[in-house]
Amino acid sequence: MPLNMARNRLFAPTKPLWWSGVLLSLGVGVLLYGATARSLDSEVNARFRSHARNSQYIITNAIKAYTDVLRGAASYFQSADTITRDGFHRYVRGLDLPRHFPAITTLNYAQHVPAGAKPEAAIITLLEPLAGLEGKVGFDIAARPAVARALARGRDTGMLTSSGVPIGLDDNNRDAVLAMRMPVYRPNLPLATIEQRRAAYVGSIGIGFSVYRLVLGALEEMPVRNTRLILQDIGDQESEGNHTLLFDSMERGMGGPAEQDTLSYILPIDFNGRVWRAEFTASKHALYSHFDMFLPWLALLTGFCGSMLIYALFHTLSSSRLRAIRMAKSMTKELRDSQAKLQLSHHKLRRLAAHAEQIKEQERKRIAREIHDDLGQNLLALRIEADVLTTRTSHRHPRLHARARGTLAQIDHTIRSVRQIINDLRPNVLDLGLGAAVEWQIAQFRQRSGIVCEFIESGGDEGIDDHCATAYFRILQESLSNVLQHAHASLVKVELRRENNMLSMTISDNGVGLHARSRNKFGSFGLVGIEERINLLGGTCSIHSAPGTGTVVRVSAPLLQPGAAYPRLEQFA
Repeated sequence: MPLNMARNRLFAPTKPLWWSGVLLSLGVGVLLYGATARSLDSEVNARFRSHARNSQYIITNAIKAYTDVLRGAASYFQSADTITRDGFHRYVRGLDLPRHFPAITTLNYAQHVPAGAKPEAAIITLLEPLAGLEGKVGFDIAARPAVARALARGRDTGMLTSSGVPIGLDDNNRDAVLAMRMPVYRPNLPLATIEQRRAAYVGSIGIGFSVYRLVLGALEEMPVRNTRLILQDIGDQESEGNHTLLFDSMERGMGGPAEQDTLSYILPIDFNGRVWRAEFTASKHALYSHFDMFLPWLALLTGFCGSMLIYALFHTLSSSRLRAIRMAKSMTKELRDSQAKLQLSHHKLRRLAAHAEQIKEQERKRIAREIHDDLGQNLLALRIEADVLTTRTSHRHPRLHARARGTLAQIDHTIRSVRQIINDLRPNVLDLGLGAAVEWQIAQFRQRSGIVCEFIESGGDEGIDDHCATAYFRILQESLSNVLQHAHASLVKVELRRENNMLSMTISDNGVGLHARSRNKFGSFGLVGIEERINLLGGTCSIHSAPGTGTVVRVSAPLLQPGAAYPRLEQFA
């Protein structure tokens, strides 16, 4: 039982699941920590490789510079007929080796001694700088097999060569010194074939340079502290895979990385046909800045806090959405209730309007009948009496006769006014049929307005009940009244058509037309009355108009069988 209660409290839908937000945020923080750490490792690796390639570029450029020195010296020997020791000394002094080429230790010339009873020899005859190396003059460098092979290869190819084996011109120097040599040929001799080059070969010019001084500049340019560089000569295509250690910064006391968390990158260096293997090793932490050390933890904290804020925002939005949904449902219910009440009120209003229209028409009919039956008969009797009085006083009483004639004229005018009132209330001509009533109304309109009005009737008006005829007559009256007041028309056409138990009437004019805003103008109920009258008959009404094109009012409604009632009138009854 307590377990169920705890589960219900934790997973209650009305309460925020705070613990799930904490777990989710912690997971996001851990993911960001791992992603940031991997990104930093990748960046550190890329940065270290960039530094190593920069060092490779520095060493390669230094080798190229020393190679250019050697090529210049070879050109110097081949361009002169005789090279003296003093001239060679001046040439080397002009190079200013300590300033411009600090890694070069010696520059020497080895004269070729052709083979006789002994193997071929290469005797050093010129050596600069000479200080401390006087004993090396006359030394046979071809005595070492690797050097002899390199000399032979350079003689036969005319290319710069190196044995790849460190030499020791100075017994006190513990730095590895490598030599590069170029063949020297007699001038003005052909060198197209190996035989021609062997025949013209006189010796070789070479330089010795310190590997330590060569790589020192590259190590000084390395921004990573305690970077270890191991440089090995792994030979050329003819070598058998023997590796010669040329330089190790650890042995020089230049420091090195710790054993753990190290980065290593190996790059090749071309040494005139031979391949050097440069291995750069550095501690990973040496590449991190102080900010990089804390960046993964900062990412974890940012991910955790950001996720918690997003979770809180999401929960707030979710709760607000639920509240909004509940409020919307409540408002929808109230809106539906209000809509139902509005529809009921609209229904009642239409019933009231229909009832008022029926009462109005009945009242008009009653008043017209009473005026006709009562007032009309009295006026007729009064006119007869006045006419008799006028006749009898025509000879004996002139003044009385004149008064009687005036009274008779006043009575006739009153009778005409009463007849006009009766026609306005309920035209008697409606008893003769809708067609006759429409034709009479058009004649009255033409006489009153002076506007040309045409009438077209087809299908006859037999069997049209009084309510339908009255509605159509009132629609015609309202339409003609609108034309007279607003249209400024010169021609009106009225068409009454009966077809397939449908009665339609069209009133069109060539006036100024009807603006869209005029149909809903406040206080204007003419068009609304037309639409409402035809709706009570179960028919349709359409009004087409545009400014300057006139107006067309078209109404149509079904005709009922004798004795039937209109459904909407029954509904509103």
